[in-house]
Amino acid sequence: MTYLDDARAIAGDLTELRHTLHRHPEIGLDLPVTQRTVLDALSGLDLEVRTGERATSVTAVLRGTADVPDAERRTVLLRGDMDALPVTEEVDVDYRSQVPGAMHACGHDQHTTMLVGAARLLAARRDELAGDVVLMFQPGEEGFDGAGLMIEEGVLDAAGRRPDAAWALHVMSGLTPRGHVASRPGPLMAASNELHVTVRGAGGHGSAPHNAKDPVPVAAAMVTGLQTLLSRTVSPFAPAVLTVGQFHAGTKANIIPDDAMFQATIRCFDAGVLDGLERDTVRYVQGVAAAHGVEVDVAFHRQYPVTVNDAGAVSTAQDVVERALGPDRWETMADPITGSEDFSRVIQAVPGAMLFLGACLTGRDWRTAPDNHSPFAAFDDAVLPDGTAVYAELAARTLTR
Repeated sequence: MTYLDDARAIAGDLTELRHTLHRHPEIGLDLPVTQRTVLDALSGLDLEVRTGERATSVTAVLRGTADVPDAERRTVLLRGDMDALPVTEEVDVDYRSQVPGAMHACGHDQHTTMLVGAARLLAARRDELAGDVVLMFQPGEEGFDGAGLMIEEGVLDAAGRRPDAAWALHVMSGLTPRGHVASRPGPLMAASNELHVTVRGAGGHGSAPHNAKDPVPVAAAMVTGLQTLLSRTVSPFAPAVLTVGQFHAGTKANIIPDDAMFQATIRCFDAGVLDGLERDTVRYVQGVAAAHGVEVDVAFHRQYPVTVNDAGAVSTAQDVVERALGPDRWETMADPITGSEDFSRVIQAVPGAMLFLGACLTGRDWRTAPDNHSPFAAFDDAVLPDGTAVYAELAARTLTR
């Protein structure tokens, strides 16, 4: 029996767990219902379980019992994120979200389920494992830096030694056909950063703008000019993206407000480019404000670093996927994507890789399916055994002697 055979044998349990998690999504670092569900699902597996102090994380260590010298024992970390998004679900399924304004629109319910499934499979074969598996059930991936918090609380040392390898799976409603696994060595996902700007003018009546200092056209000029700045200061061979996602000003058409504010996300794949963007964007908005005779508050916030996959870890993952699922189920991505991930912090510290698993719903075309984070995003239960088996095989490959 292979790990895939074992995973298929518990497919019903995996689906039931995933549907339970999907019905009860929680956002951020405080996921008490999700944590309790995970702890219940792991009970009886003889794991060393620890919960977080500043967040509802779960760290579980599975000790392999293969008889090898201590010097030859190894450690592997598997990450599954657990949090949902502030999205109102529009998918008509019988297990749709029961929490208004919250939805597992990025498939984290599937990641959690697959990691629980891998724990079950590996626990049943612990006598084959010459080392330990750290199961990292992480809250707060969606903008709360849950990985950074778990690292601060010791997840990388949970087994008594640093992992020799670390992997995370992430389902995608598009990107690749259902059941296919995609990744690449080197940069996989972008660094994520935010620019926060508040232009401070002087309000007045809309009929007499010359008697006020209108912050709205100043902020609008900044928004437009930042796009030109990007295209004229960053090499065309170094991808970078700047998108203004928030712009707020005023209360009524005929009132000039005192302030206008906007926030932008900035993505890139190179530390040198990031340094330049921080310097130039701040200097630019300060210059535009000075030219218009208004004040400006500007802050550049660095969030997550570039997700850089270890080449050896990707090679191992490719071999595992091709052997476990089939030679046609692996895809090497030509380009990275400009989304970001706090798993980047884990694989900054230890060799590892993030993998994408196609999970497009049956009956949809993955090329046109609603993307992750959409209220219409949906992920097929059929991939749960595949992801479970890949997690387990990755751990076994590292630990089997």
